[in-house]
Amino acid sequence: MTERSRVADLKAGDVVRLKKAHPCGGFLWLVNRVGGDVGLRCETCGHYVMAPRFRIERRIREIVRSAEPPHPDPLPPEEREFLDHGAGERAQ
Repeated sequence: MTERSRVADLKAGDVVRLKKAHPCGGFLWLVNRVGGDVGLRCETCGHYVMAPRFRIERRIREIVRSAEPPHPDPLPPEEREFLDHGAGERAQ
């Protein structure tokens, strides 16, 4: 996977390392918003920056941590079945 395609896959919750340090000394930024503009929050001082996507894409050195995809079903099937049947009995 090329660096360019990795940057295009930015998601809210990713942590990225930029080429230049923020004035506070931090390199790591949390991606808060993705679209035509990208919202970033400095992991060191908490400063929030919003910039056009093309500028952010040029300044990213690497994606340090990818956002975890949401788990499709947090309950095991046997517990889900129990809860589904329990709710039906109470409604009658």
